[in-house]
Amino acid sequence: MAMKVLPNAYFNSSSLFSIQISKNGSVPHSQIQMSPHFSARNLHSSIRQNGWVLVKAVLDSATIDQLGLSESDFRNPALSSSYRNSKLPKPNQIVLEAQARVCTGPTQTKPLGEEQAFKVLDTILRSAKGELQDDEEEVSKAQLGAFFAAMTIRANAFPEATQWSEGERRAMNTYWPQIIRVLPDDVIFVADPEGSIMGVGSSIGPQYVGDSTTEMRLVGALREILAGGHLGYEEVQGVLREVLPLKLEDKFSGVSESLFSAFLIGQRMNRETDRELKAYCLAFDDEHGAPPVAEVRSLTHYGEPYDGNTRYFRSTLFVAAVRSCYDESCLLHGVDWMPPKGGVTEEQMLKFMGANTSVTPNQAKQLLEEQELGFAYIFISWTEGAYKETSSTSNS
Repeated sequence: MAMKVLPNAYFNSSSLFSIQISKNGSVPHSQIQMSPHFSARNLHSSIRQNGWVLVKAVLDSATIDQLGLSESDFRNPALSSSYRNSKLPKPNQIVLEAQARVCTGPTQTKPLGEEQAFKVLDTILRSAKGELQDDEEEVSKAQLGAFFAAMTIRANAFPEATQWSEGERRAMNTYWPQIIRVLPDDVIFVADPEGSIMGVGSSIGPQYVGDSTTEMRLVGALREILAGGHLGYEEVQGVLREVLPLKLEDKFSGVSESLFSAFLIGQRMNRETDRELKAYCLAFDDEHGAPPVAEVRSLTHYGEPYDGNTRYFRSTLFVAAVRSCYDESCLLHGVDWMPPKGGVTEEQMLKFMGANTSVTPNQAKQLLEEQELGFAYIFISWTEGAYKETSSTSNS
């Protein structure tokens, strides 16, 4: 089997190198070798042969220098945390563990026990008052929005088994009268949009409209989402056009991080409809234009979760490479590392093998159309940093 990858930052199909893997019945000690000539499509006959393959990747220092790759490109995916961008703020771990339980679907959610619920709300209160210990991370605005959005949706729309536990209710009754005094209005709105959940009379949620015209649209959409409802295609498109890109000249674009994280996690928990997913997929079309269309017989599009795998083998990259050898063109896309899971991704594995993962959609189109290849991977950063701008929100 052989796989061809793009070694340099510039695109030139003639400069592609291949990873050659020898195979025979006796299974000798094999190594990956560089070669400028090969045909992936012609390998299908050898793949059908009996036997198995022992593969060892070898990239010496001369090869690394020749390809212009840095040492960081060869970090081991087995230590996927090493790919984390050091500029991303770290989330508060106590709240993050709670989010892992409650910020999910109507059947997967695991209500918090009383001890954990008290610990989470105590952490939120101390963070809001600036009383955390030196070794404790601040609870971010995005975490506040996501956590309280999850609690609200569970109270309003989830089945009884995944609604609030008795322990969560007791913890909220104890802490909410104190928390409401120190949290900003946008978070209070997310936690109790109609003033009917917490049992403490407050007009902040029902009267909240946001601090700008952009937030007004977002707040209107959130009232529907926090009640367990869905939005139309135009509604989602309207919100995304207003709030993206998130950063302008290193400053947030004026929309509340708490509101936007509540919007994102709320849609996910309610399970997006087809029209909502379509709106997300086409959100960047006005800015970047429609993606190029590859002239191929068929195209298999793989869209794995961007935050990778931590417990199970991630086989998509290898499945796609083998399918491309059988004249089935395959396209993958993703990022190198993303919270909250921070697992092994296709990007990490490709970089570890020496591949260039910085191809544009037009370059990927050429790779897919090439008779001897039919395989491409696109790093999401081609959308002018949209991934990097939303990464901190994704911590929620």
